[in-house]
Amino acid sequence: MPPSAPLAAWLARLETLHPSAIELGLERVRRVKDAMGLAPDFPLIVVGGTNGKGSTCAYLEAILGAAGYKTGVYTSPHLLRYNERVRIDGEEADDADLVAAFEAVDRARADVALTYFEFGTLAAMVQFVAAKVDVAILEVGLGGRLDAVNVFDADAAIVTSVDLDHMDYLGDTREQIGFEKAGIYRAGRPAVCADPDPPASLLGHAAKTGADLRRPGRDFSAARTGGRWTYHGRALTWPDLPLPVMAGPCQRRNAAGALAVIEALQPLLPTPAEALRRGIPAARVAGRFQRIARSPDVILDVAHNPEAARALASTLREQPISGRTLAVVGMLADKDADAVVAALADRVDAWWACTPDSPRARDAVSLAAVLRAHGAHSVNVQPDVNQALAAARSAAGEDDRILVFGSFYTVAAVLDHAATQQ
Repeated sequence: MPPSAPLAAWLARLETLHPSAIELGLERVRRVKDAMGLAPDFPLIVVGGTNGKGSTCAYLEAILGAAGYKTGVYTSPHLLRYNERVRIDGEEADDADLVAAFEAVDRARADVALTYFEFGTLAAMVQFVAAKVDVAILEVGLGGRLDAVNVFDADAAIVTSVDLDHMDYLGDTREQIGFEKAGIYRAGRPAVCADPDPPASLLGHAAKTGADLRRPGRDFSAARTGGRWTYHGRALTWPDLPLPVMAGPCQRRNAAGALAVIEALQPLLPTPAEALRRGIPAARVAGRFQRIARSPDVILDVAHNPEAARALASTLREQPISGRTLAVVGMLADKDADAVVAALADRVDAWWACTPDSPRARDAVSLAAVLRAHGAHSVNVQPDVNQALAAARSAAGEDDRILVFGSFYTVAAVLDHAATQQ
């Protein structure tokens, strides 16, 4: 690549550097990391799990930022811009810094072929080191044990939940997947599991590793009283906390898991209660029960696997409306559409199936057949997400709500369209 090539050119090139979009394993990325001398001297928090990773990263970022720490956050995937994946002190990385980091990785890798995610992981750390952050929060891309993020040793790690997703890579049982997720834990270091019913494989791997495992109900808990809640930890109690702005019972679980990490890291990153009270309501992530319009409400949610669909159904139950719930759904072919639809079938009055803009998309006609198999009577088919949303809006009354969900691609299409209309 020529020096200072634009970011778009770099991103296009990254997609061609490795024959596979995903190749789990740490050997290649570790070789390049060592060649670069990437040895961060600031605390690292690694966030893994099936669902809740992005929200947990947001709570950690907001709370530690409110405490005065300069944070670096690496998440994936992005919705509209690659820059969303790298944030420093609450701000997205700019194009020039991303390009400079990509150039540094490219110089060091020699003939080592890195995947898109591996390249991006090392480039994110380059930026955090250059910015002299106080703490870095790294979201696992897929699994944990063999994910590129795991080339860095976490000072504290959290597994938010364990459920069935990415089964082609991680196994088709919670026990197999739990073992992969637990691979981010380190001997003698805080290892939070926010899942209330973790598989035995996760517990066994944490014990074998010698990690300091912290579990809900045993080492920490969250008790709601009206519009506030209290965190009870192993050594600390934080009362009178504001509820998360992000909706749903799952968000209180995510917030409690984040606080268990904050508590465990008090010796390294002392954090006062006031930072919690300012940080929790400031945490937001696009596409997590995100309302973008009213009368009727239009709500976006990236829920794309069975656990996320169950959490979404719980949030819908928690927020009843006088009208109907209409759903626009677009999914990828490698996701469990049957289980996702089953979780939401009794929450939705009418459906619009669509085909997301991805080579991995499930065809809308195929998805409509799944909907009908689960007893949905009002099923409509549209070729793309925004045509489906327009049709749902035409059918909706002011008291109805429209839910758009099923994939990051589905939500991104709506956000991208909305941005072009402003």
